[in-house]
Amino acid sequence: MSVSAHAAQKPELLYTPEVAERMAPIFDRVSSAISDVEWPEFAPYVDRILQLKKERNAVILAHNYQTRDIYHCVSDIVGDSLALAQKAMAVEADVIVMAGVHFMAETTKLLNPSKTVLIPDLRAGCSLAESITGADVRQLRRTYPGVPIVTYVNTSVEVKAESDICCTSANAKRIVESLGADRVLLIPDQYLAKNVAAQTDVEILTWAGACEVHERFTASQIIQLRKAHPDVTVLAHPECPPEVIEQSDFSGSTADLINYVSDRKPEEVALITECSMGENIASSNPQTKFIRSCSLCPHMQRINLMNICQSLEDMTHEVTIDPVLADRARLAVQRMLDAS
Repeated sequence: MSVSAHAAQKPELLYTPEVAERMAPIFDRVSSAISDVEWPEFAPYVDRILQLKKERNAVILAHNYQTRDIYHCVSDIVGDSLALAQKAMAVEADVIVMAGVHFMAETTKLLNPSKTVLIPDLRAGCSLAESITGADVRQLRRTYPGVPIVTYVNTSVEVKAESDICCTSANAKRIVESLGADRVLLIPDQYLAKNVAAQTDVEILTWAGACEVHERFTASQIIQLRKAHPDVTVLAHPECPPEVIEQSDFSGSTADLINYVSDRKPEEVALITECSMGENIASSNPQTKFIRSCSLCPHMQRINLMNICQSLEDMTHEVTIDPVLADRARLAVQRMLDAS
């Protein structure tokens, strides 16, 4: 991925009476998620971003791990990696801003090659994506000739281009079993691979990658959590270590976890994943008490209202992909979408 040069920082926007009046209907809509103390800080940027979206014919895609102000106030489409990848294909805007991390922006560009795709902060990376390279995948092919390579979407375009098919945490088992092979490489998340291996007869080979947010959770933390909250329902993301999944009541993608809460309405829940997601869905699930036993993704947190605003003002930072890599990577993503 290459991007345009970094733009100069813009002056701070102010919460004027005019802004307050224009933004009053927006605050009414989001007041269950955003407090009246926070609103004067957010409102000037929400106001300007909404204006810029109209001027640029732009939409904002936000991952479930984004902060409440982005998730509730300026996003047009929210979801997990699979949902964003699928919905990005139907976007009719000229400009797409990815309020997420770089591999999500790249995937959006793959599926929307004629559109301008922006990522507001170049530092919004991913420890998991950075754990493997295209050269590593080529070496795996030499080491395991004939073994299909399933690559998690949390990877670079270069890695996707060297793969047979992509997957997400939501569809990994389905993708692995769709190949009809006895043995499959599922890379690079070692914990996702181990958790899938526990659910299938297919032999799973993996890579020693991990998400820095999810790998820090431990089984002992879950045990202590249950002692402090005996009635809690523990929901864990499959990027967590297997021993954490074993101590949990349910494991699934961010969309699966959200659906569990909204459908089953547990009285008390602990989401063993990135912290922002619990905050995002708490307002729409008032029947549930959320136990804050989570971790923040430092990369996702780099996206904020200020740099989204700046990105739309200056059209930075534009995502571009080498056409040869793009064609090969797009095929792996499209195979996933077709199999899903």
